[in-house]
Amino acid sequence: MSVHRSPDSPGPPLLRIGELSRRTGVSPDTLRAWERRYGLLEPARSEGGFRLYGEADEARVRTMKSLLGSGISASEAARGALAAPAPIGAPAQAPGPLADRLRDALERYDEAAANAVLDEAVGSLSIESLAASVALPTLEEIGARWSRGEVSVAQEHFASNLLRGRLLGLARGWGGGAGPLALLACPPGELHDLGLIAFGLALRSHGWRITYLGPDTPVETVTEAAARLEPALVVLAALGPERFEAAAEAIAALGSRHPVALGGSGSGAELAERLGARALTAGPIEAAASVAGASAPA
Repeated sequence: MSVHRSPDSPGPPLLRIGELSRRTGVSPDTLRAWERRYGLLEPARSEGGFRLYGEADEARVRTMKSLLGSGISASEAARGALAAPAPIGAPAQAPGPLADRLRDALERYDEAAANAVLDEAVGSLSIESLAASVALPTLEEIGARWSRGEVSVAQEHFASNLLRGRLLGLARGWGGGAGPLALLACPPGELHDLGLIAFGLALRSHGWRITYLGPDTPVETVTEAAARLEPALVVLAALGPERFEAAAEAIAALGSRHPVALGGSGSGAELAERLGARALTAGPIEAAASVAGASAPA
C-alpha cells in the first residue's frame, strides 16, 4: 500500500504519488509536471524522503482535471484549481440544503432554478459528491413522496429526466483515456439508470473508461458489445432481482466469457454467484471505489 498517516496528525492518511495517480486517473509524470510547473501540489515528506500528498492536493488535481476537460489551457486550469475557495469533495455549503433546494425546484417544474442549483453543485462538489449527496438523494426523496401521494407521476418524471440529462452531460468524454474499460447497461425491462450513470461517473474519476449502453438493453446486445470491446468489467444494474432472473441464462453465458458484476438494489450475493457474476451491493459511489480498488495493482 502507498497510503501513510502522519504521526503528527490525527487527520486522513497521506498518499504516495502512485496512490494519488490511481485515485485521480492522472499519471505520476503528469502530477510531477503540475507540481513543478504550477505549484499545484504541496507534498509533505516521509521520514524516508518520499513525497506524501493530502486531501487538498487530491482536490486540486481533480479540479484541474475537470477544468482541463472543459477545454481551457493547462495554465488557466492550474490557476483555477489553486484559486478554488474550497476543495472538491469538501464544499463550503453542506449538501443537504442543495438537495432541498433542488427538490423544491423540481417539484415546481422550475427547470431554470433546478439547473442553477446543479450549476452551483458542479462548481463546489466532486462529481461523486454531486451524485451521492445531491442528485440521487433528491430523486429518492421525490420517489418516496410520490409513493405517499405527495407528488405526481408527472413531477417524478420531470425530475428524473432533468437529472438524467445533467448527469449524462457530465459524462461527456468518459470513454476516453487509457484506463481499464467498463461496459455498463441495464437488463431488459429496467428503465431506471440514474444509479448506473452515477456509478459510471464515479468509476471514471478512478481512471476507468466507460462505454454506456443505457436502460432496457438486451443481454445479447451487451454480449455482442463485450465481444468487440473486451472490457475489464461488464456491469448490469437493476432495481429488482426479477430483471436479472428473466435474463439469467444469457447473463450466465456472458459471465462465462467476461467478468460481470450485478449492481443496484436487485443485486445480491446469492443471485450473483448463481449467475457467475460479482455482486455490487453498496451504493453507486462506494461500489465504484470497490471496483477500482480491486483492480489496483498490489
